[in-house]
Amino acid sequence: MATVELRFSALPEHVRTARLVAAAVARRAGVDEAVLDEVRLAVGEACTRAVGLHQSNGVSAPVRVALTEDEKQFSIEVGDEAPRSAPGDRAPGARGGEGDEPEAENEDEMGLAVISGLVDDVEVTAGESGGLIRMTWPTTPAPLVP
Repeated sequence: MATVELRFSALPEHVRTARLVAAAVARRAGVDEAVLDEVRLAVGEACTRAVGLHQSNGVSAPVRVALTEDEKQFSIEVGDEAPRSAPGDRAPGARGGEGDEPEAENEDEMGLAVISGLVDDVEVTAGESGGLIRMTWPTTPAPLVP
């Protein structure tokens, strides 16, 4: 299992670099060429979401990205350290605390919807210490060279 880890300041200009690195590592891991655009877009959405959460919550810690190549799959985890309630802690439509902004929540939900549309195997977790989006794609083994 090979892993590449990135950490970057929560600035929008670093999202492009994360997308490029993710696509390069995915290609090397054996992710189908036809899926690489989806990998790039999904990572961009996840990183943009993490950057936004860090900025809106005043978190100075870096955004974390882990790219892991397993035997038959490639996974990317994008982690943030923005504290929030776990999804489902509030009733649908319930108002949050004073600092919650409906527009930010809508953007967050839209980003997650885009990611879910791009990635078949996605898992989102969130809690008091931050959140994590884990995305997984199948890989094709490299052909054996005689």
